[in-house]
Amino acid sequence: MEERVWQINRERAIDYLNTRSRIYVFDGYAGWDPRYRIKVRVVCARAYHCLFMRNMLIRPTEEQMKTYGSPDFTIYNAGAFPANRYTAGMTSSTSVAINFKTQEMVILGTEYAGEMKKGIFTVMFYLMPIKHNVLTLHSSANEGKNGDVTLFFGLSGTGKTTLSADPNRALIGDDEHCWSDHGVFNIEGGCYAKVIYLNLYSDPSVHWLVSRERTRDLQCDPLRFRPRKRRL
Repeated sequence: MEERVWQINRERAIDYLNTRSRIYVFDGYAGWDPRYRIKVRVVCARAYHCLFMRNMLIRPTEEQMKTYGSPDFTIYNAGAFPANRYTAGMTSSTSVAINFKTQEMVILGTEYAGEMKKGIFTVMFYLMPIKHNVLTLHSSANEGKNGDVTLFFGLSGTGKTTLSADPNRALIGDDEHCWSDHGVFNIEGGCYAKVIYLNLYSDPSVHWLVSRERTRDLQCDPLRFRPRKRRL
């Protein structure tokens, strides 16, 4: 993508966000090891997108927020607004672009929240080896009682989350990790499990966590919009 096209898409996204009556901003970290983590700011028009990244990124403490300062990377998510496919170099109304010079990501024409998650993973894939000589891994990881760490590699949907959810081992993370001279650390602050074709026999741990019995606090009275139960 040419710099001029990037600027057009960025301005288009920011103009759209400026027309919203309400926008959502979240500041978080990517990477649990403070020696390597980056500060990420998410700016979006949907509460769902902000809530999603609040789960996927690492939430700073109140004390950390006092010295958080400026972000290292900013996501502008204007996914409900399409890119102009008649712009030179654009082939569709969807655009997910990262600019490492400006340290920004712009999303147009797609409301799939996973674009933000994978976007930050792409950033870590690029920055960690170059800046810190740290290996970035698309893997899940867990730890045994003796401090032994196991990594599970595979494409999305091939079982990384399921295999890492071992009741006899401590979960490090289910999808994105870095391996440095100091050990293995999770990039994310939460898990992202696919529920398509989910069943009790193939994925008992994940099935139990997202079952109706565990999510009753999400049920609301359709007339009053008040939670009926809070038992989680």
